[in-house]
Amino acid sequence: MTSLWMEETEIQSFPELTQDITADVAVVGGGMAGILTAHFLTEQGMQVVILEADRVGNGQTGKTTAKITSQHGVIYQKLLQKHGEEAAAKYSRENQKAIDRYEEIIHDRKIECGFVRCPAYLYTLELPDLLKEEAKSAAGLGIDAGFTGDTELPFQVSGAVRFEDQARFHPLQFLQSMVCGLTVYEHTRVLQAEGNRLVTDKGSVSAKKIVFACHYPFLNVPGYYFMRMHQERSYVLGLGQAPALEGMYLGIDRENAWSFRSAGDHLLFGGGGHRTGENRAGGKYELLKRKAQEFYPESKVQYQWSAQDCMPMDQIPYIGRFSAETPDWYTATGFGKWGMSSSMAAACMITESILGKGDDAEVFGIFSPQRFTPSASAGNFCKDSIHAVKDLGRRIFTQGRSDLEELPRGHGGIVDYDGEKVGAYRDEEGEIHLVSAKCPHLGCQLEWNPDEKCFECPCHGSRFDYMGHCVDGPAQTGIEEDRTHKSDGHSV
Repeated sequence: MTSLWMEETEIQSFPELTQDITADVAVVGGGMAGILTAHFLTEQGMQVVILEADRVGNGQTGKTTAKITSQHGVIYQKLLQKHGEEAAAKYSRENQKAIDRYEEIIHDRKIECGFVRCPAYLYTLELPDLLKEEAKSAAGLGIDAGFTGDTELPFQVSGAVRFEDQARFHPLQFLQSMVCGLTVYEHTRVLQAEGNRLVTDKGSVSAKKIVFACHYPFLNVPGYYFMRMHQERSYVLGLGQAPALEGMYLGIDRENAWSFRSAGDHLLFGGGGHRTGENRAGGKYELLKRKAQEFYPESKVQYQWSAQDCMPMDQIPYIGRFSAETPDWYTATGFGKWGMSSSMAAACMITESILGKGDDAEVFGIFSPQRFTPSASAGNFCKDSIHAVKDLGRRIFTQGRSDLEELPRGHGGIVDYDGEKVGAYRDEEGEIHLVSAKCPHLGCQLEWNPDEKCFECPCHGSRFDYMGHCVDGPAQTGIEEDRTHKSDGHSV
């Protein structure tokens, strides 16, 4: 299930780390945030190395819908109410600046990546009062925003917020240019961080500053990010023979939260989001396909893929110093569904801080991971804590969901076998693959996602293919293969 971006772009490959090295700055993660941070610091004469566990751009940057916008759902009225005008203005200003910075770089480097300025919309089919207030709040912060009833959507809306002069682009064509000239080590997974030293599976890097831009920080302590956000999945179709849209759209209703944006000759149509590990029934791609036929009967599905997003408790990314105990470490995470603008904003702010261009309150402000916002975060903290307790208890106290022999071909799940709970998948040839049902991160029970044919952790979002290989963190290792049943003729 390769994305449109990944199908159309081949980013140059880089070597693995083969020895212990030193640098001014080490960046963990070769996605948009990591590459931009390394680019800005390298421009300032710093020696920067990037450590990427897989390939540059193969993570969430290659699976985004690539909307560059300061329109991050219904957020500005909440920021004003819970954090005040100064914090809300900082949030809007950094994200608006991010759009301009992308355009400047693309113009200066003459990057052909389909960058287009366009309006962005939030729409509703229900009562429009919330969006009217959002338009008012955004406009009061200096954003060119207004309320409208007119859209290009294939159904009638009751209202929409329109932000002018936002943008879209091809993220990997952009990244393909930005990575040129940088020092990158691919297939080099960071396993430990000890002071100013990163230990990988291939060698170590000692650096004066360390930036964790790896989507979800894999270190549990310090920072405790696993207690401060959860992960969600969403699904996208690339449609051919669909109309081109000038604007980008996102619904805010529970039942009509569809995403639309044009990308060259294709229309990207997304939705079906859920908390990672909570899609046992599957059917998300089929849902999108049914709705695509309803909205655009002549359209043809040419691509389908999914993405994973880190969702912070108070909707604000964590950008700044990793923790109070580690002043030389930085992080950029919790971008929600707005990774492109947040990546640029994070890279700019972290670069300013490393270069000593202001104190933390001035540079990071409301984005700082050291912020304390109990009123803004309490509800989501309780929800995430309940999820973690429930899923840990599920592993200890509940039975598997079926017997191994009941699994049809092409299906998987958590099953009972010889008195144990294991993860199982029966492939199309009938062979059975067995793995541990326990997530190696913090021990939660995994769940099967039939749309992706993988095991997912409902607690913190780690994902594993049916062979047990780690696909998404925070887990840094795969799940153990269950080899105790090999004598029965089952493939593991």
